[in-house]
Amino acid sequence: MTHYNLNMQNDEIIEGTTCFKEHKNRKLTCCKQTCRRWIDNPENLNCAIIASEIGEHTLQEIGDIFGVTRMRICQMEKNIMKDLYFRRQMKSTQ
Repeated sequence: MTHYNLNMQNDEIIEGTTCFKEHKNRKLTCCKQTCRRWIDNPENLNCAIIASEIGEHTLQEIGDIFGVTRMRICQMEKNIMKDLYFRRQMKSTQ
């Protein structure tokens, strides 16, 4: 799969990379709030992908990154686990 990225300095296309790789390599904070991976967290260059690469996080740390409570992260985690379990069950019955 070929990835393309728009060069942030002169609007040229860079082949074989992604925006979050370029932001990480250049230590540039992302300003593209329309990106589905954008988060309001300059410490992680405003990128959820970069934030996830750091390693394991507590529920509180994840909540701080996304601007929600640790309880909301816990609720989301439970819903995701339930959905994954349901999908696994559906797949095994087919």
